[in-house]
Amino acid sequence: MTVLIAGGGIGGLTLALSLHQVGIPARVFESVPELRPLGVGINVLPHAVRELTELDLADRLDAEGVRTRELAYFSKRGQPIWSEPRGIEAGYKWPQFSIHRGMLQQILLETAIERLGRDNVLTSHHLSAWAETGDGIRADFIDKATGRPAGTFEGALLIAADGIHSTVRDKLYPDEGPPIWNGRILWRGITLAGAFLTGRTMIMAGHETLKFVCYPISRAPDANGKYRINWIAERHMPPTYQWRREDYNRTAKLEEFLPWFENWTFDWLDVPGLIRNCPHAYEYPLVDRDPIPQWSFGRVTLLGDAAHPMYPIGSNGASQAILDARVLSREILAHGTTQAALAAYEAERRPATSELVMLNRRNGPEQVMQIVEERAPDGFAVVTDVLSQQELEEVAANYKRVAGFQVDALNAKPPIVPRGGAAR
Repeated sequence: MTVLIAGGGIGGLTLALSLHQVGIPARVFESVPELRPLGVGINVLPHAVRELTELDLADRLDAEGVRTRELAYFSKRGQPIWSEPRGIEAGYKWPQFSIHRGMLQQILLETAIERLGRDNVLTSHHLSAWAETGDGIRADFIDKATGRPAGTFEGALLIAADGIHSTVRDKLYPDEGPPIWNGRILWRGITLAGAFLTGRTMIMAGHETLKFVCYPISRAPDANGKYRINWIAERHMPPTYQWRREDYNRTAKLEEFLPWFENWTFDWLDVPGLIRNCPHAYEYPLVDRDPIPQWSFGRVTLLGDAAHPMYPIGSNGASQAILDARVLSREILAHGTTQAALAAYEAERRPATSELVMLNRRNGPEQVMQIVEERAPDGFAVVTDVLSQQELEEVAANYKRVAGFQVDALNAKPPIVPRGGAAR
């Protein structure tokens, strides 16, 4: 029977493609009337790029994304703290991609329509209720814009890939409440600007309470020699700040955050210039949710941000959703469209992602910037006078271990979904 997938984001579409790859029918239901390439930039890490490569998407990723060459941390004064190669340059068999989130979703969407058929990728279908039947599940959908019924569909399983504001999670955990805000705000935008450092570098500058991140998301310059530079400005707000909790994606006002970065003009990057020259910036609260003790209930389970929303630290949100999709597909291949498949999937993915959620709350690998700020707020001559090489390396290595992308281990690991696998 068909697997019903609520949510047409990165996780839901990757799951649909993965199930199709192993011969299991799937149908995707998305709430919005039209899936358009919205959002800003993201990074897709090598362990997730490997899985997209297994889905024959490598060429399309290469055409639209930038192969990230290095990740570099800097102090608030623009002084180098730590840098490390990324992707192929780090020894992985697969690259790391910096790409527009909407473009990645568009690649997945177009491929899903090509392979599954347009009738199996439905928009204006918002999940409203579900009930288990004798041997499957029945799901009801509405058109959220009008409130009118959009149809009832039957399948073997229901997978909730419907994001941080998941309808399914809300019904399974009705007392959980809204996502948890930690007092930090992100302002995000894309600016046309010149290349910096290697031209394929992802940088993070600052510390825990004031930070700036940026990286290119276009491979070639435009007619004026400019690249699309994705950036994120972040500040930990004072306790008195009144954040409008109903606004999760509102247009930013430069005067509300630019003053904190006015002096961040480094010899290798003009931070205030990037902010000022951005045509449209957006504000987001930095939110996540506490790990929950159970994802799967009968023939229903959670996936991606519905299961484990985490801070965007370490570039792991989309990558973990992709891994969820691949592990779930493997288990459905092994156990059929059964509750046993959901249990096996959860047994592997829930502990791993729960640890990552908590590690991201402690700033993941970015904690090196905070250590430097605490030990040398007025700057330093050489970073190893402040933070030993061993400390730097241990922070980076521990995050790779928890997130599952250590170089040698990943290169030696067999594919999650067996090559040539097909439903039996």
